[in-house]
This record gives sequence, structure tokens and C-alpha cells, in this order.
Amino acid sequence: MLLIRKITKSTLSLLVILLLSQFSAIAAPDGAAIFKSNCASCHNPLKDATGPALQGVDKRVPSKEWLHKWVKNPAGTIASGDKYANDIYNKWGKTQMTAFPNLSDEEIDAVVTYVNGVKPPTPTGGNKEGAAAKEDGSGWLYPLITLALLGLAVILWRVNKSLRRVVATAEGQTVKKEIPFYRHKVLIAIAAIVLFISAGFFIVNGGIQMGRQQNYMPEQPIFYSHKVHAGINQINCQYCHAGADKSRQAMIPSSNVCMNCHKGINEYTGAAEHPLVTAEGKKVDGTAEIQKLYEYAGWDPVKKEYKRDAQGNILAKPIEWVKIHNLPDHVYFNHSQHVTVGQIQCQRCHGPIEEMDEVYQFSPLSMGWCVNCHRQTNVQFENNNYYSLYTKYHAELKAGKRTGVTVEDIGGLECQKCHY
Repeated sequence: MLLIRKITKSTLSLLVILLLSQFSAIAAPDGAAIFKSNCASCHNPLKDATGPALQGVDKRVPSKEWLHKWVKNPAGTIASGDKYANDIYNKWGKTQMTAFPNLSDEEIDAVVTYVNGVKPPTPTGGNKEGAAAKEDGSGWLYPLITLALLGLAVILWRVNKSLRRVVATAEGQTVKKEIPFYRHKVLIAIAAIVLFISAGFFIVNGGIQMGRQQNYMPEQPIFYSHKVHAGINQINCQYCHAGADKSRQAMIPSSNVCMNCHKGINEYTGAAEHPLVTAEGKKVDGTAEIQKLYEYAGWDPVKKEYKRDAQGNILAKPIEWVKIHNLPDHVYFNHSQHVTVGQIQCQRCHGPIEEMDEVYQFSPLSMGWCVNCHRQTNVQFENNNYYSLYTKYHAELKAGKRTGVTVEDIGGLECQKCHY
């Protein structure tokens, strides 16, 4: 009997050690999650985007400590006269990186470890979403191992308890009748509390998420690939969305803007280098999509002229694009305020738009997401007449009393800024 007890105790001790090791692995910073929530809107691990490719960044920068300082306070690093920081700033069109003072050194190191481990996609033409799911699925390994070990611990505990009962009965000791676990008052109370808390969490979280549509990707009347236009052919966003720097609305281009190019481009010739495929994996005929544009614009590709009625009016009809980014009616958002005054890149809110064949809502566009951006984003004070009246902040910047001015500092968290 003593031998059984020793074996049981040794097994339980080993399980405890294994569980602690699993929990420590799970508790470590998740570099992939941190990268996706903070860095992915401007950076790609393997290639340049709004900012430089991050893979191998720890080998390029002067030191790990410098990298920590840069991520937490890029404006201060630039203002200090650091040559490497100013070289990066000038190389990328004097677009200042967003500061992340809330990230710890361990979290920054976890991001570096993650981006250094990213492998280039294999040219198999497979589903990118499936590959991403496969990559993310490995993250369930540690929780599954932990649950298995917990189950084994419970089984061994029950075996040990049963053996004790057998020995007590054999020795003539009084054995208390065991109460089934489903009738145990303490366990019932704990289960009720856990159920109540879980129900409250899911109900509240579900209520908070109502109306939000992150990753929303509706099917459009014409398959328009931003990757082909903005990415491969380098068409400036504001050529089509002409109001982004001038007005509240970015504006959806009319068909005649599309026809400026497509009067001469009547077929898609890039199918070999970049085949068009929907999110469901269905192949798209790019030339057929251009013909749809001609139908909407009232263009005759054979005669190379617009179709007209008896009165000479062009027989065109509007393209019924499905709106993707919707804000509540009580929220005010001005594109020009962010694009022209704030000098925010399109990718900051819309994600890597130049890599999307089908556009989807990249950011949550929640109030918390906007507020956090206003807390962390430094205002572009340099050579910006819009902020010339903030003489106090300009003086403090010159005196070195502050390293930057955030949107929060100039009233960016006041309710009336977005709700009035």
C-alpha cells in the first residue's frame, strides 16, 4: 500500500511540474497577437508596406535596447538627434511611427521573435485563410495538453481515493458514504457562480459587439481588386477617392472616373501573374468584370463611344456598391482632418488595402479603438500650420520638455469631438 501511495504522490508531483511548465508557456507574451493588433496595419514581416519589413529588424538596429526605446517613443528618439532614427524617418517620407509606450520589453521581443519566424507563403495557389487557420491552430496545442494532464490528474486522484476506501474497509474502519459530485453543495454553488459569470460575460460582450462588423466582406456588383489597382499598378488612393483630403467623405468614384483608364484598357492581362480569386476560392474573369463596367457606364467597346438615347443622354446607370465601413449615425468622422491635418496613412484604419483583392473591414472601428489611437498617436506639429496656435506645446518641444504631442493633449478625447 505504501508503494502505491509513493507512486501516486510521485505521479501527481510530476503532473504539477508539467502543468506549471505549460502554464508558463501559455502566459508568455503572444508575439503573433501583439503584432496583429498593433503592427500589422503598417508593417508586414516579409516585405515593405507603409513601414519597412520587420523580419530581421533586431539585426539591423543598433541594439535591442535601442529598439525598445524606438517602439515606445519614436518621436523622442528622433528629437534626440539619433542618426539611425533620423535616417529611418527621412527614408520613409518623414512619416513618424506611432508610439507604443504600453508595450513591455518582453512583448516587443516576442513580436521580433514572431516576425523572424514567419515563412514566405508557398506558391501553391491555395487558400490563404486556410493557411492562416492552420498556423493559428497550433496555438491550441498547449491548452489541449494542459486539459489532458488535468484529466489524468483527476483520474489518478479518484484511483487513490478508491484504493484508500478498499484498504479502510479491509481493516474494518468506518467508511463514510461518498456523496456524488453532482449533489455536492459546494460544487453546485461553484458551478452556479461560474455559469452566472460566464453568461454575464457572453451577454455583455455580445451586446458590445452589436453593430460592429470587423472582417465584413460583402460581394460587390463588380469584382474590383485593390491589389491590382493600388498595389501592382500603384494608383494613388486619392485618384479614385478624391474627397479623402478635402472633405468629410472619402467619396466613391463614379463610373466615368473608372472610364478614364478603361476606355483604353478593355481586358485583364495579368491573370498569369496574379489570378483573380474570390474569398471562397472561385476564379474571376477580369475581362468579364471590365465588360460589366462598360454596361454600367453605357460604353460601347466596339464603337468606342458612349451609348445615347434620342435626346443625346448617355445610357449609364450607377454602380450599386455595397458600403463596407459603417459608423453609427451619432458619430462624426472627418477624413480630411485625419488625412491632411493628421497626416494619417490610409492603411492605419483600412489595413493593407493595397494587398486586398476583395476589400473587407480591417479595423473594429469601435469607440475604444479610436480612443486608444488618439491617446497613442503623436500629432504632426512640424511644418503644419493647422497647429501653429498651440504656442505652448511648440515652445515645450523646442525646450526639450516634451518629446511629442498626442491627439489627447489637444482635446482629442473630448466627447464633442465625435459626438455633438
